[in-house]
Amino acid sequence: MALTRSRDLSLRLDRIACEGHGACAELLPELLSLDEWGFPVVHSAEVPPELAAHARRAVAACPVLALRLDRRPS
Repeated sequence: MALTRSRDLSLRLDRIACEGHGACAELLPELLSLDEWGFPVVHSAEVPPELAAHARRAVAACPVLALRLDRRPS
């Protein structure tokens, strides 16, 4: 299994699955914020290498698995 380079990661949000817990925006405020109803807004889907670990923590913290990291196509 090949390791995914951090610069190849893209943040994806399933707006239907999201219940607005807000943990993702607390852990990754550089890429996410909360709207007026408390649901996350993705400001940039591209995850910079220096934020890859924070993005992984935000994905892991989502209780309904509405946030994920995908590999961007080359």
